[in-house]
Amino acid sequence: MTSRVNEKVSRGRIVYLSGRAGSAVASLGIIGGGQLGMMLTEAAAGMPAVSGVTVLDPVPGCPASQVGARQITAGFGDADAMRELAEVSDVITYEIESGDSRVLASLSDVAINPSPGTLRTIQDKLLQKSFLKGLDLPVPEFAVADSPDQILDTLEGFGYPALLKARTGGYDGRGNRLVESPDMVEEAVAGFGGAPLMIEKFVPYVMEISVIVARNVTGYVDSYPAVENIHQNNILRQTISPARIDAETAEMATELAMATMDGLRGAGVFGIEMFVLKDGSLMINEIAPRVHNSGHHTLQSAHTTQFQQHIRAVMDMDLGSTKLYGPAVMYNILGPPGYTGPYKPPQTPHPNVHLKMYGKAVSKPLRKLGHANLTGADADTLLRMLDSVRDRLAVTPA
Repeated sequence: MTSRVNEKVSRGRIVYLSGRAGSAVASLGIIGGGQLGMMLTEAAAGMPAVSGVTVLDPVPGCPASQVGARQITAGFGDADAMRELAEVSDVITYEIESGDSRVLASLSDVAINPSPGTLRTIQDKLLQKSFLKGLDLPVPEFAVADSPDQILDTLEGFGYPALLKARTGGYDGRGNRLVESPDMVEEAVAGFGGAPLMIEKFVPYVMEISVIVARNVTGYVDSYPAVENIHQNNILRQTISPARIDAETAEMATELAMATMDGLRGAGVFGIEMFVLKDGSLMINEIAPRVHNSGHHTLQSAHTTQFQQHIRAVMDMDLGSTKLYGPAVMYNILGPPGYTGPYKPPQTPHPNVHLKMYGKAVSKPLRKLGHANLTGADADTLLRMLDSVRDRLAVTPA
């Protein structure tokens, strides 16, 4: 039986072919046109089931538009722009969690994956943690943080340090502040400018890992092996695939990711970030309802990239193989501290270093400008290779 993604026969844009699930030819809309939208657009270009890609992004000439996506230039919360996106799309997905989930839920004549309800749950970190706790999944202790007095009362139980987090909008550590003593609370709260906050007990983990997991519309779920993430200044700097953990921990991570998926609605790729604790147990940190930075290694290391997988999932195609060709190390190329302006991108320093720049015109401190995937050897060799070429992967002022 043919699986229909979203039948708009009156518009005459979908052609149904004979065969298996995912045989519909459909247009894809993406909220967000940054580097993730760029790589989704590139993946879609090689998939006959996708007739075209349109992105909604506020930055003219966004990365996705540079590789063939049509762009609607508007803010992520622009209701009229989202309706326009729905008019030209058969399926809508997103590469950033900034879209208005209420507007998305009102769009009845288009398939939206992951679901607007899932987006709403994940957009708000307090709702996200409450959702996970409601599934009886392990998360750090957390509480609402409506005022400095309430935070101080909570910290009497949590102890110091603790993390004060913006409930919405924060990413790459920008929405987090570490509170190490009572006299830091008022200044920390003021730094968020009145945004709704939550507080979370600090977890002394030994490693952060993540599992990239996908589910298609018909409900089939599969995952890539867990990877190890190393951060610098609260931003992911490098990912090691597979993670340097034992087989039992790797299996536990996969099971925890699958259990998380049991409670989420909608199709797509999800990034499930976890902490490995000193006793070997795992705790979920955050969920991303989209392709994830720690999955970039799949561009060279996996039979199916996370970007191909996401498109297959949201369009109800069969999921591709998550088998890896071998180990890989992903290294993020960031804007240098203290500089904003045009820049010179690096050149590929070695045949086993696969360089991907995102086409951003301006470098800003710690802005993600590209990444490099290192492949072709074991993890230790790849890490030594990265050390030897790291300086040549830096961007420099133009």
